[in-house]
Amino acid sequence: MELFKEFTFDAAHWLPHVPEDHKCRRIHGHTYRLRVCVEGPLDPRLGWVMDFADLKKVVDPLVKQLDHQLLNELEGLDNPTCERIAVWLWDRIKPRVPQLAKIILNETPTSGVVWTGA
Repeated sequence: MELFKEFTFDAAHWLPHVPEDHKCRRIHGHTYRLRVCVEGPLDPRLGWVMDFADLKKVVDPLVKQLDHQLLNELEGLDNPTCERIAVWLWDRIKPRVPQLAKIILNETPTSGVVWTGA
C-alpha cells in the first residue's frame, strides 16, 4: 500500500545555467507543493503503513529549511531546478524513511517532477 503526505513551501530561485534571456535566469518565486509517498505493507495490528506524524517529523524540518529562502544560497542547491530540489529532498528523507517510494514536487499547479530515486 502507498500513503502520502503533502507539504507546501514558498521559495525564490534563479537558474544560473539557462541562457541570459531565459525568464528563469531572473530571480523569481514559487509556491511549491511536495507530496512524499511511502510504500509498504499494511500493519495488521495498527492498520497503517506508517504513522503520518512520524513522516511529518522527518519532512517538516527540511521544508522549514526551504521555506521563504533563496534556494540558490542553500548547500547543494546552487542550480535549484525542480528536479534537483526533488533529489535534494530524497537524499535527506530516504535515510530516515526507508519505505520512501517517490517524491512529487510541483513548482506550479501544472508543472512538476516525480522522483523515485532511480
